[in-house]
Amino acid sequence: MSIPTEPIGSIPRSPELLQAIQAHGAGRLPAAVLEAAYDDAVRDTLRRFAETGSPVITDGEQRKSSFATYPLEGSTNLAPDGVVIPFKDGHTRQLPRLTRGPFRYGKYAGEYLQKAKPHTTRPLKQAVISASALSLLYPPNGIAGYSREEFVEDLIRESVADILSAFTAGAQTVQIDFTEGRLSLKLDPSGALLRSFVELNNRVLGSFSDAERARIGVHVCPGGDHDSTHSADVAYAGLLPELFAMQAGRFYLQLSSEPDRRRVLGLIAGLLGKERKVFVGVIDPISARVDSPEEVCHRVLEAAGLLPLSQLGTTDDCGFSPFADDTSTARDVAFAKIRARVEGTALAASRLGIR
Repeated sequence: MSIPTEPIGSIPRSPELLQAIQAHGAGRLPAAVLEAAYDDAVRDTLRRFAETGSPVITDGEQRKSSFATYPLEGSTNLAPDGVVIPFKDGHTRQLPRLTRGPFRYGKYAGEYLQKAKPHTTRPLKQAVISASALSLLYPPNGIAGYSREEFVEDLIRESVADILSAFTAGAQTVQIDFTEGRLSLKLDPSGALLRSFVELNNRVLGSFSDAERARIGVHVCPGGDHDSTHSADVAYAGLLPELFAMQAGRFYLQLSSEPDRRRVLGLIAGLLGKERKVFVGVIDPISARVDSPEEVCHRVLEAAGLLPLSQLGTTDDCGFSPFADDTSTARDVAFAKIRARVEGTALAASRLGIR
């Protein structure tokens, strides 16, 4: 038995790719040239991921507009004035607003995996956005002729199809990004919004077998964008009981940047159960400093003292630059941090006598 380690997903885009995206958006670059730039970026990302020694890799979400908005690409029933998400440093992100039904994905995550597979022989992981995040597209005042109930049914069907597309394309694991989980407690401290999010995601997860759910994970963090967060000030204690009510087989949890890791690990130990795996964050992506393998090893050993080894894995707290316009972290720094996670996890396994 070894200690598994997996990335969250996104990797900073190269300056060349960002320039190509901007030029195409301005009408100065043909679509075929942009596609070639995406291919180059994915190929380079997969190569560099493999060089870190990571046993599971991703395409770095190089082709996604963002981890949250890829299903909306090509949609014509959206307005730009949706829910606003404020970050601690003062900047915001704004979701679009659905203007009419029916709700359909413009793109499924499996398409990204299909384009990545020819460039690597390593196992691939695919991240998908949660149904609960996309539920925020529906306006509070409703849509004439398209009820919220109809929207939710369409949303669940599309979310299931998104996960299936990733498995069909050959994903070893699928990760549901649930960054709005912690944020929901800031928007609604009563927890009612969080509970509704969990219920919605469980309706999606209920469409899969036990064996499939063992390969489906849920990722939570306080957001990570331009070196800032949207909900790090929200206590983990309010999130975790509801989070572990989700019917997933894996949980990827931000922990490296948490001020009181031991307390959170103790809470996790009491909620995890006997069958599921928890991948604890041992790298802080929004810190510019590259962690040493020894530091990572210390964090793994800390977690191993409180969680069953057979259910323990490691990950990064969050993705690196999950929005395409976030250039706050360099690619070299991201890969150096990933290498430290891989090497530090292996070092901890060795000290624990795991082969």
